[in-house]
Amino acid sequence: MTESEFLTATDAVFARIEMALEHAGLDVDPLLSGNVLELQFEDDSKIVVNRHAANQELWIAARSGGYHYRQQAGAWRNTRGEGEFFADLAAAIRLHAGEDFTL
Repeated sequence: MTESEFLTATDAVFARIEMALEHAGLDVDPLLSGNVLELQFEDDSKIVVNRHAANQELWIAARSGGYHYRQQAGAWRNTRGEGEFFADLAAAIRLHAGEDFTL
């Protein structure tokens, strides 16, 4: 995947996250700044999603830990263990928000 393709793909990921949060009605403030999407919750906790073009990975930093994902066979897979980006991010959002949420 070229860098341009990676940026386009991750733009779509960021848009999907923001749209899902809006539709869920959670009290979460998303702030996109460059390669970082920061989700701030009512209790002032945060989840940070970074995209790293050099290694073509998405990273999640949350209360539950830090995770790295690379696109494999059409899905963003954890590079250090089991897991898929959207499922893991939804679990982190549920933990921070204290409410049900799916992506």
